[in-house]
This record gives sequence, structure tokens and C-alpha cells, in this order.
Amino acid sequence: MSERILVFSTSDKGGTGRSVTSCNIAYRLSVQGYNVAYLDFDFGSPTSGALFEIDKMDRGVTDNQGLHRYLTGKDKMPTGRDIRSETNRKDLHALRHPYQLTLFPGDRGGGEFAPTDKVVKQCIDLLTICKQDYDVTFVDLSAGRSAALEIVLRATAAEPLRESTARWLVFHRWTRQHILAANGLVHGPNGILVTGAKFGHEAGRLLESVRYVRTAVPSTDEGAGDKDRGPQWAWLRKQNEALEQLAQANQIGLSVTLGTTPVEPVLQWREQVILDADVDAKIANKETVDAFEELAEGLIDKDGLFWS
Repeated sequence: MSERILVFSTSDKGGTGRSVTSCNIAYRLSVQGYNVAYLDFDFGSPTSGALFEIDKMDRGVTDNQGLHRYLTGKDKMPTGRDIRSETNRKDLHALRHPYQLTLFPGDRGGGEFAPTDKVVKQCIDLLTICKQDYDVTFVDLSAGRSAALEIVLRATAAEPLRESTARWLVFHRWTRQHILAANGLVHGPNGILVTGAKFGHEAGRLLESVRYVRTAVPSTDEGAGDKDRGPQWAWLRKQNEALEQLAQANQIGLSVTLGTTPVEPVLQWREQVILDADVDAKIANKETVDAFEELAEGLIDKDGLFWS
């Protein structure tokens, strides 16, 4: 992979599975041999440490070396934390893949802050360094039209990031409300396209970098042989068709969808990285791992066909 990629994970609503899906994609890319950085830009709720099961930073760090303090100019460039070394999860700690998976956590109790010129400059410096050191850099943004969203839109419109390869992943659940919300985040007032154009992005190019990820999508194939539940499954399939039509009408149909993730019981109870060991132990479903791997492959897309 010759091109370094910046990936911005966002959603209009909370509870979309944005963070847990992003961390699983990041893990899958690292297993494939890519050096991956994961930046926690959810300033009000920096819980990426919990997703990677690093107990001492499950709600951000307290050593004054997090992203909140760095971006607001209160500290020097933050130190990346090696997830494999820091994690409390034995199976993840014991893996011996030749990868680099690094977390840049937020500060505990940081909260939102104004996207000033100084903050944007700090962000540009950080992303520039990450581009030099990592193949893929994930930036996990807080939900909605947040300060974090404005910061990265301003940063990526400026030099030296203007020509960077960027992917914008918009996460949404497979419901009517989430489809409408995802459309609004991208196409609506103060959405990604309008705000990006305001700060110097070319709208067409920015739109081409946006893809949608449908999370926790239930299967509509179950119950075919269950006569008692036959009408219910027929109704569910009809609703799924209606949602497909709604997504198409709201410009988030299959042609701009990077992929979907199935309902995964493990993730309903505990947000975490799904390891192959979890599948081997029959704790997690292989379909979930397959979905994360397909998202990872589509994200880097070596030939660029999906993103043209």
C-alpha cells in the first residue's frame, strides 16, 4: 500500500456502533500487516481505551498526555500507546502478528472546546505526523455536528493535508430515523458537505470520499421453516425493502455503502474487539468477523475502484 489514508469515523446519532466497528476495522487492518493509528476525537466521551480493554485509560488518560490537552495547546505532541502491549485482554496481548496498532487516547473529563485556528493548526501537525508514521489513521469523531467535525474539516482543507487521501465513514443503524439522520449529517444544513465547502473543500471530491456503514443489520432469512413466525418474518422482509427504498431516496443506497455488520450478540453485551479466538470458542459469530474484514478491504481498496 503506497498511499497513506486518513479515515474519519462519524455519525449523526449516538449508539450507531461507530466506535466499536471502527476499532474492529482498525484491528483487522493491523492483522493484515498495516500500521494503524487510532485517534480518539470523541472529546466528551473518550472511551476508546475501554474498547481495546486498556483499563487504566477506559475513560481517557489522566497523565496530561491525551489529545484534548494537546489540541488545546496545554501539552506537547501526545504519545501513542501500543495497544497490544497495554491491553488487559490476554488473548489480544498474546497475539504475535507483525503489526503496529497504536492508540492516541483522549483526556478523562476533557469535554468539547472551540475549534480555534490554534486548535486546527495542532490538528494539522498531528495528522501530518500520523500520515508519515502509519499506513492508516482512524479519527473517531463524536456524534453529530460537533467541534471535532469542524476541526478535521478545516484541517483537511488546509495545507499540507489538502491532497491527502481521506475516507469519511458515516455509521448508521438500519432504521428509518438513522437513515434520515445520516443523510442530514452529510447533505443537510451545517452537514459535512456544506461545512466542508465553507472551509475550502471541493464539494464533489468530498462527497466522493463519503461512504456509509450499516451496523447491527438483522437477518431477514431466519424463520423460513417456522410456520408460527412466518407472517412476522414476511413483515420484516417487507420493512427491509422499505428501508432500502428510503436509503436510495436519501442518497445512501448500496452504491455508496461500504458494507454492513450483522447483529452480534457479543457486541450487544460488551463492546470489544472480536478476535478469531472468540469465533473458535463459538462465543462470537464468524459472519461478524467476515463483515469487519470486508469493511477493511473495501476501505483500503488498492485499485481505488470503489472510491472513484
